[in-house]
Amino acid sequence: MTDEFQSWGRYPRVGDQHVVRARDRHALPPFDAGRPNLAYGNGRSYGDVCLNEGGTLIAMRGLNRFIAFDEEAGELVCEAGVLLADILDLVGPRGWFLPAAPGTKFVTVGGVIANDVHGKNHHRVGTFGANVLAFSLSRSDGSHLHCSQTENPELFAATIGGLGLTGVITQARLKLRPVKSGYFEGEQIKFRTLDEFFALAEESEDPYEYTAAWIDCLAEGETLGRGLFMRANHAETGGFEAPRSLPLAMPATPPLSLVNRLSLGVFNTLYYERQRTAVVVRRWHYNPYLFPLDTIADWNRVYGPKGFVQYQCVVPMADARDASHALLTEISRSGQGSPLVVFKTFGDVVSPGMLSFPMKGATLALDFPMAGGKTLSLLDRLDRIVAEAGGRLYPAKDARMTGDMFEKGYPAFGQFVKHVDPAFGSSFGRRVLRGQR
Repeated sequence: MTDEFQSWGRYPRVGDQHVVRARDRHALPPFDAGRPNLAYGNGRSYGDVCLNEGGTLIAMRGLNRFIAFDEEAGELVCEAGVLLADILDLVGPRGWFLPAAPGTKFVTVGGVIANDVHGKNHHRVGTFGANVLAFSLSRSDGSHLHCSQTENPELFAATIGGLGLTGVITQARLKLRPVKSGYFEGEQIKFRTLDEFFALAEESEDPYEYTAAWIDCLAEGETLGRGLFMRANHAETGGFEAPRSLPLAMPATPPLSLVNRLSLGVFNTLYYERQRTAVVVRRWHYNPYLFPLDTIADWNRVYGPKGFVQYQCVVPMADARDASHALLTEISRSGQGSPLVVFKTFGDVVSPGMLSFPMKGATLALDFPMAGGKTLSLLDRLDRIVAEAGGRLYPAKDARMTGDMFEKGYPAFGQFVKHVDPAFGSSFGRRVLRGQR
């Protein structure tokens, strides 16, 4: 039972978790009085925000019902265990789409609110939480609260991005956006330096809703900062169904990580050089554009039995170029990393959550095969660069940041802790919050 409830990065692995299952939003399982409680969605958080070693997990996938859908207004009410994939299947053929989506659609509504996820269109629409109209929250004192910007507004802000520590979200009302197609149209552009990346990001903000780049994390010297920039908008024509393709899967966990300096160097060079021209006009279905890794089942196994840690940071725009250069230099020197690298800029849309991650600036996200002290030492060095630039780390991806790093990165920390439910806790919370259960 416990092994089923791990994080997607498979690090750290925990053993002492009691699991109860929620099946009725009106009658949740009794909260454990002797152990800290935590809602668990679909386990797609990378680190330990979804883990609760020594505590009780409330498995939420049983709350997977749609409650109401206003096709005229584009408003959807659903339970917290509904997957984004389920929402897209329902609303897409009816001309609606998620306003913001992370890199996987196999996450629950409760999870994306608790982590206040963002997507490639942050500069236009902000985070997922910015498009949440209301939600219901159950707390350990027996209260069942309706939360919105006008009703229980402080608890609304504390729960969006609140990492599941304010109680259990049972249902939510979401604002969708209209679309005419399930396809995207845009360009994929080859860039050679960080300066070229930032120029592309700036010129793309107004004409393109979705922007992001892949970057070669092992490039060095004159090639440091090279990558591929993707920018796109929703297409005006085309159906919603995805083209048929053969299912892919990682069938088993190899004894060692398949991602190493040799395999990574070969992949990155081939991936960058395969685009022969500077600009390629592209048309993507939303699945490969927004959720490329969802086409490979159990892809996290490729990192071997020790798993991986994902590192995602954001640094303010004023220092973004220099800090990004320093981060990529340190990563390249280490020889660590993965082919799964995302580099983009956030806009200035203010996130509603007290602990929401995005800020106006540049964000870098990549995976590192877990290699013990060598990996952790590298991440400590990256932390120092981020902290000196006034940036912060993303808790949904984290498995090892310190309490000091967390508090300095999130200025509303002191206000947030007032709203933590005393019967709730997590492995992440005990690591970074003083006095957490």
